[in-house]
Amino acid sequence: MEALAVRLSGLDPYVDGAIRIVAFYDTLMRRRVDVPALARASAGLAECVAGIRLHGTGRAIRVSPHGTEASSPQAPASTTVPITLDDEEIGTVWLERSGSPNPLDEILLDRLAIAAAAAVERYGPARTTMADPALVELVISADSDEAARARALRLLGFAPDLPVHVAAVRSRLPLDRIGALVCPARPVKAAPLSDVGVILATTMDPARFPADVRAGIGAAGRPDLSWRQARTALRFTTPREPVVRHTDLGALALLAEIPGSTARDNADVAAIGRIAGSPEDMETLETYCATGSLRRAADLLHLHHSSVARRLEQIAKALDIELTEPGGLLRARLALTAWRLLDD
Repeated sequence: MEALAVRLSGLDPYVDGAIRIVAFYDTLMRRRVDVPALARASAGLAECVAGIRLHGTGRAIRVSPHGTEASSPQAPASTTVPITLDDEEIGTVWLERSGSPNPLDEILLDRLAIAAAAAVERYGPARTTMADPALVELVISADSDEAARARALRLLGFAPDLPVHVAAVRSRLPLDRIGALVCPARPVKAAPLSDVGVILATTMDPARFPADVRAGIGAAGRPDLSWRQARTALRFTTPREPVVRHTDLGALALLAEIPGSTARDNADVAAIGRIAGSPEDMETLETYCATGSLRRAADLLHLHHSSVARRLEQIAKALDIELTEPGGLLRARLALTAWRLLDD
């Protein structure tokens, strides 16, 4: 392999330069240099200002070709490459070269990004969102003893005196992106677990979840209990209410404890199942149950209130429930919720 490299370098100066850059960074990585040392070495090699920024710290390291901190205002980057660790972008490296970029700048930055990721993993702070699923499972499992749970939390970066919320998430979006959005202040960790994503965070803002994300959020406290609450809350999510906090469910959470066979045998739940084949009826009923107001439901459905009234009259007959009465509306809400839970 070395003989081939020598032959190639003799044929092409670009290849020779690329091989020398790779060897340069291989040497730095073998010597286990830290991030500031990588910046100094890179600035000297590139003969221009080199920069490294880690998203977790928000701080940029800029070094001049002389090996000192760059004192001039940051110039536009001539070349930029992301730093990735475990398939997650954790920072950026760049060069501030006046004029056109050097043909080898991109190779230099590619190797610098690899070396920076290795240094961050070794010395920290990595501040990645994605975590080892085995550690996360140890935190949220009811079978874990408290000592093992505390150790797992510590390894994940959570201080023992901080509360931890657990969220159960279903989404096509990457978990690291969701975690960074709902808890920008960190610490936050995420991992896929079976059929659902898990997010652990010290704070969690339901309003910051992206659209098209279903999430149930458990209360702060014991992570295993918070996880059970989060899974329960996830079952109550709907397209109209995609994020649910367990604390907001109150007594409704008791519906999740009802066996499926018992719910199916209930006359009201069975009646909901009979009209479920009509998307129009279901949307009308769900909207009316959510608002409790004929006119408000009509506004949300973009229909005249008389049209909604006629629909509700037909639905009431099919359900054998008087929807305009408080007791009937309550029955419909409970039956609709119990029917949704049958699918989870």
